[in-house]
Amino acid sequence: MAEAVTRTPASTVPPQRRSVLVRLVRHPSGSIGLVLSVLFVAMAIIGPHVTPYDPNRQNFLVLNQPPSAEHWLGTDQFGRDTFSRVLAGARTSIGIGVAATVLGLLVGGAWGLWSGYAGRWFDALSMRLVDVLLAFPGLLLAIGLIAITGPGVGPVIVASTVFGVPIFARLVRGSVLASKERVFIEAARGLGAGHARLMLAHLLPNVIAPVVVYATLRIGVTMLVAAGLSFLGLGVQPPTAEWGSMLSDAQLFLRLDPWMAFAPGLAITLAVLGFNLLGDGLRDVLDPTVRT
Repeated sequence: MAEAVTRTPASTVPPQRRSVLVRLVRHPSGSIGLVLSVLFVAMAIIGPHVTPYDPNRQNFLVLNQPPSAEHWLGTDQFGRDTFSRVLAGARTSIGIGVAATVLGLLVGGAWGLWSGYAGRWFDALSMRLVDVLLAFPGLLLAIGLIAITGPGVGPVIVASTVFGVPIFARLVRGSVLASKERVFIEAARGLGAGHARLMLAHLLPNVIAPVVVYATLRIGVTMLVAAGLSFLGLGVQPPTAEWGSMLSDAQLFLRLDPWMAFAPGLAITLAVLGFNLLGDGLRDVLDPTVRT
């Protein structure tokens, strides 16, 4: 019997642990989200360097041209190449989404971690402040902040960050409350671990998985908020290429030149879809109760 066990092919034994990346690649929707997200992030990094034309250069000899061999996605009302502006706009649109999400995660995560760990009156007071912030519709809150600071890339990032801070704070605080009374926390406290060590070395690793999942989903939401603000004229200002502002320019020409809205609209749709599918895949991959 021992000899039979020894000769069992290794391939028939299921692996005990698989990396997150391998499981994500094997996930039906997660793999699609990973491909789309990597594609758009790569576009944001290298897009402005490979544009066939200067995205801000106006050419009044080719106004509102349809797609052609010279201009693959046509031109806008100023004769600017739409394909070049979509490539250049990827850095602005995705950069705003990633920057605002990371800032919201850092501020809100620290807030929720300390609030959940401290508990008592500090937790009650800070969560009431979170409730006040969540009572405002996110887009209206962003519009109010931009009305104070003025439009531009920086104000859009700040407004989107403030929009996300209370959500991250509540998410992290809930995970901390679920973990801080567990046995390993009591054991670490009994061994003399200080507050900082308990929060950073023991509690923080237990809240990373849900926070990473939500942060991935949040990038898509933030991109939509930024595009909406730019569409309303409150976000990124001309001549900077940004997908929301490109849609705003194209709305005046939808009947005669619909291709102007097609490219930036499709870019927003696929980018947000990619990050949402990636977040769904990560949720399943990082959940120990789900097999992928």
